[in-house]
Amino acid sequence: MGKPFAVVTGASSGIGLELAKQFAKHGFDVLVTAEDNELDAAADEVREFGTRVETVLADLRTEEGVEKLADEVAGTGRPVAAIALNAGVGAGGAFVGGSSLEDQLAVVDLNVRSSVHLAYRLLPPMTERGAGRVLFTSSVAATAPGPFQAVYNASKAFLKSFAEALREELRDTGVSVTTLMPGPTDTEFFDRADMLDTKLGAADKDSPAVVAKQGYDALMAGEDHVVAGSPKNKVQAAAGNVLPDPAVARQHRQMTEPGTAESE
Repeated sequence: MGKPFAVVTGASSGIGLELAKQFAKHGFDVLVTAEDNELDAAADEVREFGTRVETVLADLRTEEGVEKLADEVAGTGRPVAAIALNAGVGAGGAFVGGSSLEDQLAVVDLNVRSSVHLAYRLLPPMTERGAGRVLFTSSVAATAPGPFQAVYNASKAFLKSFAEALREELRDTGVSVTTLMPGPTDTEFFDRADMLDTKLGAADKDSPAVVAKQGYDALMAGEDHVVAGSPKNKVQAAAGNVLPDPAVARQHRQMTEPGTAESE
């Protein structure tokens, strides 16, 4: 029957690239997608594990990009054994007066809209076969209101809720859904989100390879979610579920307000 087939979005760098490597290491052929020119180099890294890698250059912030990816996946004629919906972006700064509407809506379009759209297109063949695994990359940010990254945190909370709801809906179909919840990770995220001058942006971060391995292992085990990375991420997630939202928001502000990178 050949190798199982996995699809990974946001795979040109960071957690997405490391997830693609995890699938390759474990005997999957992989289709990787991203919107930037780093994708070909990333695909070459994944091919080093001796697997077949296909690339789709697509901007998932757009409906056309999502449809292109869905059509390319269907065009392979291969059943998808696993999907990692990992593509995401952030936008730091004050929502009022400190960021552009374009940047904030891009967070919604990529993190939320594309995930819903792709899930709607890619999950039905899985349920028809009665087999498959789906990984959504959310974040520990999903557990806290996020001053100075308000739309990003809200988008990750949406993904967590959406994934948990789908998991229950699909409980008897043979398709499992897992939520990956990393903390701050050493990727291009903070640079792209213009957050390098924040305490969070300047702090030590987790390895994307470690986060991806924990996500892959949880996906294969059929777990509902995994808080990945350092133990402090589990503490943050637990606090977000227990403390009042106003208190959590104030704590979060101390890490994400612009200009806090040099503060004690």
